[in-house]
Amino acid sequence: MRTQLNNGRDYELEAQYGLPEKLPEGESVLWQGRPDFWQTAKEIFYIRPVIAYFIFLVLVRIYDGISLNHSLKMIIISTSWMIVLSLLSVGMLAALAYFTVTSTAYTLTNRRLVMRIGIAMQMSFNLPYQEITSADIKIKKGGFGNIPIKINQHTKIAYFHLWPHVRPFQFNHPEPMLRNIPNVEYVSTLLTTAWAAENQISVQVAKPPIGQIDLPRFNQGSGLTNELSLT
Repeated sequence: MRTQLNNGRDYELEAQYGLPEKLPEGESVLWQGRPDFWQTAKEIFYIRPVIAYFIFLVLVRIYDGISLNHSLKMIIISTSWMIVLSLLSVGMLAALAYFTVTSTAYTLTNRRLVMRIGIAMQMSFNLPYQEITSADIKIKKGGFGNIPIKINQHTKIAYFHLWPHVRPFQFNHPEPMLRNIPNVEYVSTLLTTAWAAENQISVQVAKPPIGQIDLPRFNQGSGLTNELSLT
């Protein structure tokens, strides 16, 4: 198993959804998912304060027009331009959130975590459970949450290669993170159970809640080996 985890590669074709190569015999996908769009838009791209800011500007423009005795036509024209520019700005943020979400695929197998990320250049990051030392969980409203992953200190991975799928401000030793995923408690239970089984450690895990898996599951075999040079 290679421990240099920063030599991921980009690819165009997938042998299996979210994976650059088919899984080897005996390895199967436990769960696949991706970030939630609205959670991503508001927590990564701060779309809510941007919307509030532009609404404030529009209201100020209307107030100024009334206080300066501008004609109704002039107020409508000046306000319309501001609304159009505001919609374009908010639309750009929404588009970034959309493409971030749709280009991402998190995959948990019984042996590893694979993160396919990237908008313009897609890369696959392979995290075998034997390279994972621990993981945290942050649960938010609606069952959404984050699972940051701590990997061995001797591995090397770039913070900005992972962004935004990385624990914020952990620059010295970046922690890959499953971000804004739905039903995070269920996913964390799967991850804990699979990690313990692969590392032959007994872990008492509560019965996972029944939840909806947002992407289909696959159980195809052959191809992907533990010598993958994926980050």
